[in-house]
Amino acid sequence: MGALLSLPLLAVPSMGTLVSFGASCCGATACSALCTQCGVFKSSMATRIAYAFILLINSILSWLMLTPWALKKLEHLTLDYMNITCQGKQCYGYVAVQRVNFALGLFHLILAILLTGVKSSKDGRASVQNGYWGPKVIIWLAFVVMTFFIPETFFQVWGGYFALIGAMLFVLLGLILLVDLAHTWAEFCLDKIESYDSRGWRFLLIGSTLGMYTASFAMIIIMYIFFANNGCSMNQAAITINLLVLLIVSAISVHPTVQEYNPQAGLAQSAMVAVYCSYLTMSAVSMEPDDDQHCNPLIRAQGTRTASIVIGAIFTMATIAYTTTRAATQGIALGSNSNAYSKLPDDEAGEHSLIDQQPNSRREMRAEALRAAVEAGSLPANALDDDDDDDDDELENGKRGKDDERGGTQYNYALFHIIFLLATTWVATLLTQNIDYEATGVAAVGRTYWASWVKIVSAWVCYGIYSWSLVAPVLMPGRFGY
Repeated sequence: MGALLSLPLLAVPSMGTLVSFGASCCGATACSALCTQCGVFKSSMATRIAYAFILLINSILSWLMLTPWALKKLEHLTLDYMNITCQGKQCYGYVAVQRVNFALGLFHLILAILLTGVKSSKDGRASVQNGYWGPKVIIWLAFVVMTFFIPETFFQVWGGYFALIGAMLFVLLGLILLVDLAHTWAEFCLDKIESYDSRGWRFLLIGSTLGMYTASFAMIIIMYIFFANNGCSMNQAAITINLLVLLIVSAISVHPTVQEYNPQAGLAQSAMVAVYCSYLTMSAVSMEPDDDQHCNPLIRAQGTRTASIVIGAIFTMATIAYTTTRAATQGIALGSNSNAYSKLPDDEAGEHSLIDQQPNSRREMRAEALRAAVEAGSLPANALDDDDDDDDDELENGKRGKDDERGGTQYNYALFHIIFLLATTWVATLLTQNIDYEATGVAAVGRTYWASWVKIVSAWVCYGIYSWSLVAPVLMPGRFGY
């Protein structure tokens, strides 16, 4: 981490450092290593994990930029060339956080533009999405370096307006996808139960529903005991509203009218929404600053406070990386055809499903049979992925790998990077709201009343979105196919 942190900062004092660094990276040996060892991923899942890991590292780096240690390290590495201030006062990394996240956001914006319209890995631009990891990391770090030459006033405007709007869009997107996940999970289990009459799936659905409701009520009880003392009106109101709305949406989900228009609605979806919203509420009350009102016992114990800050920061960053990756690939919720394969071209499928030529080899016989089955509707289009040529599945290092996007991309590449762009604005906004300039230790992530209220309101909005998904088929039956 120290090397990663110092890499972009060492380049700030002089352009000579940047030029020499670039020259060393562009040598024949370095370029060969970057292009061969960090080649194209055949698995779309590996690609998504790699981008999520970059976001995680970028988020942790941004968090470190909030601390006085990171600020002093930055000034020391630049030989006191940079004196980071915010309107004449010590900034403690506000501008640095905005710079780092703006750099990664710009990186994803450029990739979104370059990858617009890619339908399968047969498109030459798909290699930009799935490969060239060495050069992409260097470009990302170069963007971080370049942002330190942009005036601070730009990032004050960017962070105060544009990043804030992007952060709210990201939060809203996450709530929509949570509701979509709840419906998808329940419908998937119900489909398995109906298709196979499986006791295992029935037990899993009932058990998970009871478990999530149990966890929800357990968190509510804990919040009432530890975070709802006398004088803690904000916590008392948030916890009580969460409990009441939880009961209301659960009752709506099993209402006869709702069941008539949407038979798959039920307590399974409500349980997942309830446990997530209860978690948001508990996270909000446990992360509030508690201005001497004794409403947050976690702050009073220094050991617990330090541990909770570190664990909370890492958990928050990991959650953001996971949520972003899921949001970026869940195209169904956004109106795109996720996990859809493109239609077979005429030159590959032929004009009919009959095999009218003698195949030259056993592989060609198998390929012809697969194409005929796909055209007849007996097999899905992704069955052709199993028939890719060995040369197409051969990596440069001699290892085999299966390309799961030859028939069609698993997600929208451009949308994927746009959502990652929104994620960088959320990270920057979360870290820079109401910074404690007097703090000297580890910077807490989200320990502000602003962050607490965002979580509380987000829980209410999530309940609202889920409630609408229940009553919408009743109000507009023609638009739903239940």
